[in-house]
Amino acid sequence: MSSDAPVPLPRTAVPLGITDPVEKARAELKATLAAIEVKANVPRRLSVKIDDAIDTARDFQRRSPALAAGAVILAAASVGAAVWAFVRSYSR
Repeated sequence: MSSDAPVPLPRTAVPLGITDPVEKARAELKATLAAIEVKANVPRRLSVKIDDAIDTARDFQRRSPALAAGAVILAAASVGAAVWAFVRSYSR
């Protein structure tokens, strides 16, 4: 069973069937610039990664709230110990 619905083309792809060399060059340049924008946009990529991590943490917290609370306490204790060790070594 096949579908005749058009498949959406990603912004970073060049459409097939372009015969005019100028139009083909424009399409390739547009796709290249879109690919550079996607790859070089670090704040957006970081935002997506942070959102994914938050979703994962929320799912973990829903599945096992006791372990999530323990992980938060362990992380806070680790940060506190690291700060204490840094301050102690700096003050000596």
